[in-house]
Amino acid sequence: MHHGHLIPAVDAALQLAAHGALASIVVTPSYATRLRPTVESSGLPVWLVELPLDLAGTDDVGRIPLDEEAAYLLTASRLRDPLERHLRAHAPPATCIVSDICHPWTAGLAAGLGVPRLSFLGMSAYCLMCLQTEHHAAAMHNAYAAMDPYWHLMPEDPVEVKMPTAAPGFLRLPSYEKLAYAVERACADVDGVVLNTFLELEPGTVVDCAEVRNVAVWAVGPVSLFHRHEHAAALAARGNVPALDADECMQWLDGKAPSSVVYVSFGSSIVHADPKQVVEIGLGLEASGHPFIWVVSSSPEKADQDTDHEVGRFLEELEARVAGRGLLIRGWSPQLLVLSHASVGGVVTHCGWNSMMEAVAAGLPMVTWPHLAHQFLNQTLAVHSMETGVGIGVEWSEEEEGVEVALVERWVVEEAVRSIMGGEDEAVERRRRATALARTAREAVREGGSAFINLRRLVKHYQAVMPEDASTWSPQI
Repeated sequence: MHHGHLIPAVDAALQLAAHGALASIVVTPSYATRLRPTVESSGLPVWLVELPLDLAGTDDVGRIPLDEEAAYLLTASRLRDPLERHLRAHAPPATCIVSDICHPWTAGLAAGLGVPRLSFLGMSAYCLMCLQTEHHAAAMHNAYAAMDPYWHLMPEDPVEVKMPTAAPGFLRLPSYEKLAYAVERACADVDGVVLNTFLELEPGTVVDCAEVRNVAVWAVGPVSLFHRHEHAAALAARGNVPALDADECMQWLDGKAPSSVVYVSFGSSIVHADPKQVVEIGLGLEASGHPFIWVVSSSPEKADQDTDHEVGRFLEELEARVAGRGLLIRGWSPQLLVLSHASVGGVVTHCGWNSMMEAVAAGLPMVTWPHLAHQFLNQTLAVHSMETGVGIGVEWSEEEEGVEVALVERWVVEEAVRSIMGGEDEAVERRRRATALARTAREAVREGGSAFINLRRLVKHYQAVMPEDASTWSPQI
């Protein structure tokens, strides 16, 4: 239910509809309100199915404290019965259930309806393989040892990315044990996996995932490129109401030189810097000398929760000092709109896979600053395989999981920003690779590309066959 999961899932549903499926997006009312402009403006056969879910006084997981979040997601299984009744009452019948990995209760739903179930995973194929390494290390040792090197933009000198001996576990946070167990059980009997990646980005890994799991793996990304021809208003409305007026944001960017602005965002919901780190980030961005857009918090509610009085005063003083050069966003950012602007030249990211794929599609180099387990695996891809990323220096270790992260000082932030935005040979080459990778991503989603073909095959695979009039029926996914 987090936006980093929900937004790419909606994009994937729109893609499926564009290839001939009738897609029903099942959400609670508060999310339906945010998604309706995007769905309705698409003009595609997509239904928004609203199912009430009032838990702890809200149907929005973003308003739930972190230590209660896992229990909240588990209790979302209350949606199963009303959803099953809805699907049985409306024609055409569902041919497939596609669900986020954090909704393990959909395994029972699909079984009750007698239809296949696909998992939509907001992670890379590499991350999926690493999780399987952790869960099935003994049985799969030989398969992983023989894994092909990763493709990257200089195939004459391939970079091999080795599997970690101990992969960061999924949902390894206090209070998440029950949810993690339910997710693992549900993943064991899934009929297929839909990934927001593309074959050219992770060729050997996508193939190996299918072989190891013995299920179909559909690489359909970057799903954000579904919106590549849309106007600014549609991009701004994608996923939520932006905190900053889209026109104001675009006017600010219009006044900057091409590729001169660095965009800084650490995602939504779970990731929130402590007050000392907020200060160090701000001072580092100021010292870098580059124009920047900094998403201080993903929502007004989170901004109020996370910003104490001293930090609030610091941010106000920083805004005054960098007026015209720095733009702070308190609340939801129109990220895809910003990244598509010619003035943006780089990204500082928490390595959430949705944000990383949007940066890949936009052709932007990255400073990688992971916070949670699987984000460290995504960092490995960006730094060592794509070679478009520069690590901030934060490393994962099993002993430190769940412990307060070491402070990243301002000079490290300053240096990292310059490493992707500066004129040194390494920075220039990194930007060249990012541009070439974006070109490959666009080719993947065009007609005849790998993602285009996978989407077409996926829809055809679950096409409903109705003897009375098969020619007029579309699959309901």
